[in-house]
Amino acid sequence: MLGGGLVVGSVTLLGGDPGIGKSTLLLQAAVGIAAQTSVLYATGEESLNQVGMRARRLGLQSGAASLIAETSVEQVIATATSSRAGVVVIDSIQTMASEASDSAPGSVAQLRESAAALVRFAKSTGTAVLLIGHVTKEGVIAGPRVLEHMVDTVLYFESDSGSRFRIVRAIKNRFGAANEIGVFAMSEAGLKEVRNPSAIFLSRQDTPSAGSIVMVAREGTRPLLVEVQVLVDDSVLANPRRVAVGVDNNRLALLLAVLHRHAGIAMHTQDVFANVVGGVRIGETAADLPTLLAAVSSLRDRALPQHLAAFGELGLAGEVRPVPYGEERIREAAKHGFKTLIVPAANKPKAVPDGVEVVGVQRLSEALQRLF
Repeated sequence: MLGGGLVVGSVTLLGGDPGIGKSTLLLQAAVGIAAQTSVLYATGEESLNQVGMRARRLGLQSGAASLIAETSVEQVIATATSSRAGVVVIDSIQTMASEASDSAPGSVAQLRESAAALVRFAKSTGTAVLLIGHVTKEGVIAGPRVLEHMVDTVLYFESDSGSRFRIVRAIKNRFGAANEIGVFAMSEAGLKEVRNPSAIFLSRQDTPSAGSIVMVAREGTRPLLVEVQVLVDDSVLANPRRVAVGVDNNRLALLLAVLHRHAGIAMHTQDVFANVVGGVRIGETAADLPTLLAAVSSLRDRALPQHLAAFGELGLAGEVRPVPYGEERIREAAKHGFKTLIVPAANKPKAVPDGVEVVGVQRLSEALQRLF
């Protein structure tokens, strides 16, 4: 997620919903890092006994990292300086208070002063600082927006309610690629890394069903195979619904207009529901072609082959436009056993992996004709 590791003197902010696993992740990370350098874990949320109980429940090594329960930024910095800590974890920045401000902890002024003091400490001593931040009901880190500008890296925890899987996404990174993701599974022993996340999001049924297709997305530097499902049903409303989960809702309406104009397939009397399986959010345009192929599959109640995958951006003129890193996406699909790929013609490689048929299309109508 960090693009190669912690940078000396860097400040990283980790945000997420309550109970999603922020403290668990950084407590596990602190114990792991303690094998290489001294680590100070400063908690303002819990007592020392509570953190100790959690560490024992997770089976973490006793005495690996130093622990203090403190809400004064000056005291935390003094302790980190005296112990020559290489890494400092602050849980959480909203509980910290600085003597430079008379405001209450958690206020905008205190957040700004506390974060500024920790940033100065990190830059002057070369200590890597990890901050935990609470999020508002809108899902953004609570406090002034300047907090995200002050730090070097911003990470966000994402998860669907009830899911045991957690995604940590790099929203900002001065030392590496943004949108890099890490996938974890929550267990009784804490968060465990998922080394092959595509396998999670491809837990498909044995029998093919209409309205489902696999696309090859790219999150940061990692190709990721995810299942896109679309349900098209007759509407009883004057204005049929367009609901998208995991893809942009406005983009879905635009794609349906392209489908009508350039393929002659109208859905203005149907409700259209699109969903990306596994709670993943796809922000890139490579999902355009798979979304429409799944929509036509659902409309005609014709299942697409299980071994089929697709990606590609659609233009308003009905053309299929190339997307970055086409060859890497094709190799990832071939690695997971997909035999047929429908891709933009400009992304079709000269050397195709053995046993894989890559179909390059220039227009949406070509892709539909190939499948239907």
